[in-house]
Amino acid sequence: MASQRKRLAGVGALALAAAIVVPTSGAVAGPPAAGGNPNLVTVQLLSFNDYHGHLEAVDSPLALGLDPSQTKVGGVEYLSTRLSQLRAKVGAANSLTVAAGDLIGGSPFLSGMFHDEPSVESLNTLGLDVSSVGNHEFDEGTTELLRMQQGGCHPVDGCYFPDQPYAGADFQWLAANVVRKDNGQPLLPATSVKTVNGVKIGFIGMTLKATPTLVSPAGVATVDFKDEVETANQQAQVLKKQGVKSIVVLIHEGGYQAGTYGQCLGVSEPISTIASQISPEVDLIISGHTHQPYICSFPDPAGNPRLVTSAADYGRVITETSLVVNSRSGEVMRDRTTAINHLNTRDVVKDPDQTAVIAKWNALAGPVKSRIVGSNVEDILGDASGNRGIETPMVDLVADAILHGTAGPTKGNAQLALMNLGGVRSSLKITPKYAEQPGEITFAEAYDIAPFNNILVTLDLTGDQIRQILEQQYQPVPARGSRPMLALGVSEGFTYAWDATAAEGSRVVAGSMKLNGVPMSMTTTYRVGTLNFLADGGDLFTGFKAGTNRLGGPEDLANLVDYFKTHPGLTAPASRIDGL
Repeated sequence: MASQRKRLAGVGALALAAAIVVPTSGAVAGPPAAGGNPNLVTVQLLSFNDYHGHLEAVDSPLALGLDPSQTKVGGVEYLSTRLSQLRAKVGAANSLTVAAGDLIGGSPFLSGMFHDEPSVESLNTLGLDVSSVGNHEFDEGTTELLRMQQGGCHPVDGCYFPDQPYAGADFQWLAANVVRKDNGQPLLPATSVKTVNGVKIGFIGMTLKATPTLVSPAGVATVDFKDEVETANQQAQVLKKQGVKSIVVLIHEGGYQAGTYGQCLGVSEPISTIASQISPEVDLIISGHTHQPYICSFPDPAGNPRLVTSAADYGRVITETSLVVNSRSGEVMRDRTTAINHLNTRDVVKDPDQTAVIAKWNALAGPVKSRIVGSNVEDILGDASGNRGIETPMVDLVADAILHGTAGPTKGNAQLALMNLGGVRSSLKITPKYAEQPGEITFAEAYDIAPFNNILVTLDLTGDQIRQILEQQYQPVPARGSRPMLALGVSEGFTYAWDATAAEGSRVVAGSMKLNGVPMSMTTTYRVGTLNFLADGGDLFTGFKAGTNRLGGPEDLANLVDYFKTHPGLTAPASRIDGL
């Protein structure tokens, strides 16, 4: 049972927006952290999530609804400085920096091109202490994740700096619910215990149980992904038996909310349900995955308020939690514990150590990064950082590129192509992203769009099998966790209508599927181009696995570059789906 102190939890959840303190979810601020009581210790937890190797300060502001001020944010040079400033408030010895997964994978050119070694180096430099794994930590499989933790040169590319081999992560990744099939043990440690000012803080790290649906199945074939709540509750008991009474869950799963970056307005499943079921022995839940910022207070199973936080993505937001612990009992005083989200604004001095990290890897990237491969004459928007449940010009453009690489008798004879929006990691804007001229597309920008090293494939599917795949765009919680709707972009010439009000499995409007204006037969076989990720059933699009006569094609980035080169002056495709 949780202690009486844990039951007296009137959580103070504060949000800072445009220098205004805003209460969230009707919560009120608690009293000053330690209140002059010598037995109370305040442990500062600085947290972020979904970093994805975003070292350079090139990201857009948060969405308008999250930050009406549209403040320029992001960049690890500023993130590192901001963290140092926040630690200085309490003294570095009283502070821990933690993360909730997706630190690597799906990264921009500078980190992704080098298998995210730059990302880990930047995280080592800013002083990260511990993190959960996320689904993207498994993008290159379990063996590569272990290399990222332990160090060593890449098995194919070797050492990027032979006199300075990759040394691994100084911080510990936690993977409590990722269990090896051969021995039943976690792939990486389940928990980590840190001692701050004589107080033990236990961390449980997990990814979402749906991770196998989000990565290449072959890369995670040797492990199982267990239920988040069951795992958290088991590990909380393990920590309790070790005498650890202050427990924090780092979980790569989250929800969506309608307020600003420090608020909690209607946060969605599954994090609200997960939080309501995780043991009262857990005092704080730090979440991620949905790239959303929020400071929430949800009741635990005993009915007591408990903070649940998230810090958007790409190092654009930092959550500061003041965890107040009674040093005599070891219990967290939830009624005195507060949290606040800070924007990582670019109005501070850059950390020179991070500048050196960026310069080191940029020098290696050199001419490849800045090579011009194409052009666009207007913004083409709608990538994975936005709403993944709608058709966007950018995902349709990538579908066009896939058709370009799979059509014709020597390429696979594809008649249409399908692309998952979650795999489109960046948009194309007229405004220069790096050092190019307006409207020029660099190789680095192409890489930012397609960083996963997928392979194009072509396969036979009947009209009805294509319809079934389109129906799988919607799969309710808990199948896909926090993203029940995942849109597929479609190539030029393929159109259909979607009715979101219809019953599940019947949302593709009957008779609406057309190829080049001609209605498609449900019994006729068509050649479809896509990525091997989807062809293998990724993102729970298992309908692709019914395809036959599968033929491999080029690597997706190389194909995208070729498409850009052969299609100068790109414009945003018009909508091809009615209702999505």
